[in-house]
Amino acid sequence: MTLRTPRLALQATAFALMAGTAFAAGLPLGITEVDNAGLPDVGEEWLTENPYRDGGAEVWTRAIEVGESAFTQNCARCHGLGAISGGLAPDLRMLEASDYDDEWFTERFINGATQDGITKMPAFGDVLSQKTAWAIRTYIETRPDDKAVTAESHALKELRDELTQWSKGEGTPDEAVMKAKLDEIAARIPTLSGAPIADSVAFHAAEQLNGTPESYASAAETLTVGLSVHE
Repeated sequence: MTLRTPRLALQATAFALMAGTAFAAGLPLGITEVDNAGLPDVGEEWLTENPYRDGGAEVWTRAIEVGESAFTQNCARCHGLGAISGGLAPDLRMLEASDYDDEWFTERFINGATQDGITKMPAFGDVLSQKTAWAIRTYIETRPDDKAVTAESHALKELRDELTQWSKGEGTPDEAVMKAKLDEIAARIPTLSGAPIADSVAFHAAEQLNGTPESYASAAETLTVGLSVHE
C-alpha cells in the first residue's frame, strides 16, 4: 500500500519523541473493545475509505456514539479527551475527512508505529474490530473546532440557562425558536477535518429537543458539560 503523508505529518516528530516515552516506560495498554452493535458490517477485508461517513443519519449518529466510547477508552490517554491533543501525540482532528487520510488512518490503526524498536503507538488491528476502527474515525472527523465553540460560549450559556428554566416549568417554552438558534450556532462551528457537520454541543443539544421538560434538561446538561471542556 502506497500512502501519501497527511497534514498530521508536521506533528510526527513530536509524536515520535513524546508518545514513545509513555510506552517505553511500560505503561499498560489496556486496549478495550466496545459494544458496536447497530453499526453495519464492513466485511473481513480492511477498507480504505470510511463507510460510515455517508451511511445516513442513523448510522452516522451511532458511529459517533461508538467512536466516542472507543476513543475515550483506548486513544484519549495520548491523543487527548475529545481528541483535543495536549501535545503528547498528533491532533487527530486535523486528519482530513477524505479517502486520502482514511488510508493513512487505517495503516496506522492496524500496524501502529515504532521507532528504533520502541512502540510509539500500539497496533490495534488484531484487537479492535474494523467496525470500531471506523467508528473512531467518524468520531474524530466530526469533532468541532474548539476555538469556534469558545467563541459561541456566551450565547450557548444564555440558551442553556433558558433551557434550564423550561425544564423547571418556568418561562414560556418556544422550542422552534430555541432549535433555530441552536442550529444557527451549530452552522457556525466547523470541523477541523473538513467534514460538513460538526458534532458540536449546539448540534447535539438541538437534536435532543422533543417538547418535554426532560429533553430541555438533557439539552441544558449537554451544553453545560460540553462547554466545560472548552473553558
